[in-house]
Amino acid sequence: MVAKANIGEVPVLLDVVGRAEAYESVTLKSRVDGQVASVAYIEGQHVKKGDLLLQLDPGDHNARALQAEANLAKGEALLAKTHADVERYVALKARGFVSEEKVNELRTAEAAAAATVKADRASLELARLQLSYTTVRAPFAGIVGARLVFPGSAVKINDTALAVVNRIKPLYVTFSVPERHIQRLRVAMNAGPMKVQVKLPGSKDQPFEGVARFIDNAVDATTGTILMKAVLENADEKLTAGQFLNVSMTLHKLTDVVLVPNEAVQQGAEGNFLYVVKQDNTVEPRKIEVQASYRGMAAIGKGVAADETVVTDGQLRLSPGATVKIKTESTGATPAAATTPAAPAAR
Repeated sequence: MVAKANIGEVPVLLDVVGRAEAYESVTLKSRVDGQVASVAYIEGQHVKKGDLLLQLDPGDHNARALQAEANLAKGEALLAKTHADVERYVALKARGFVSEEKVNELRTAEAAAAATVKADRASLELARLQLSYTTVRAPFAGIVGARLVFPGSAVKINDTALAVVNRIKPLYVTFSVPERHIQRLRVAMNAGPMKVQVKLPGSKDQPFEGVARFIDNAVDATTGTILMKAVLENADEKLTAGQFLNVSMTLHKLTDVVLVPNEAVQQGAEGNFLYVVKQDNTVEPRKIEVQASYRGMAAIGKGVAADETVVTDGQLRLSPGATVKIKTESTGATPAAATTPAAPAAR
C-alpha cells in the first residue's frame, strides 16, 4: 500500500489524563451542639440554594433565646427608671434641693444601665443566631450525597459531618501537564479562551468541550508537572466528580508541513523511519522526525518531501533497494474497494 505525501496543517495536541472535580463542594457541619430532629433530604437529591436539609432539636436554643429576651426587657425597664431619676434630680438641683454629686451619681447609673441593655441585646442576637443554626440549609445548588446522620444522632459543634453537597454544573476537570509545556500553555491561554476536549476512557462518543481556566503558580517538584483546571458546562450531568477523563488540548498549529498517513511511520532501533518509493520503483528507508499526529496523519519535520510516495503497508517484506510493484485496482472491484488506496506487492 502506498500514499502520496502532501502539504497541510495539523494541530499540536497535548493528551493527558485528568479527573473530574466538583465546581463547588462542601461538607456541612453543625455550628452548635445538639441532636438531629429530622433529615429532610433524600440521598442523591438535587437541591437548590436554601433548601432545608436537616433540622436539629431547637428546644435548648429556643429557651436561651426566651431567657435573653427577658433579660433585655429587664434591662430596658431599669434604663427607663434611671433616665427618669436623672431628669427628676436635675430639676431638683436647679431649685437647690440636691447636690451636683448626687446628679452625677444618677447619671453614672443611667450609663451603666444603657451598657447593660447593649449587652442584653447582643446576648439575644447570639441566642437567635444559635437558634437559626439548628436549621441546616443547602449553601448552593447541587447534589447531596449519602445520608451521614439520622434522627436522634448526637451532633458536636464543627465536628460531626451532616451532609456533603457537590455542584457539578459546571464541572472542573483537573489535570497535570509536563513543565516543558508551560510557556506554550501560557501563550495559548493569553491569546484567548483555550478549549479542551474531554472524553471518557475507551468511549467513542462525541467529546465534551471545555475551556482551560486555571494554571497553577508552581511546578510540583516531585513530578515535574504543573496543575491545570478546565471548566465543562456538564448541562446534562453525564459526568460526575471523581471520574477519570482523557483531556486533549491544542497547543498550536503546524502549517505548511508534510503529511503522511500514520501507517507509513515505522519504529526502528535509531528512531522513526519510513520507506519512500523512488522513480525506479525501488524503496529507500528514510529517517524522519515526527512533529505531531492528528486524525490518522503524521506531520513530518524532515526526511520526506511533498509529492513523494511512501509505503503504508507491507513494510515487513521490504529492505533497502527492494523493488516493488504497485497493485492496480482489480477488475471486479466493488465501489468500496475502488476507494481504497492502491496496494503494492513487495518482492
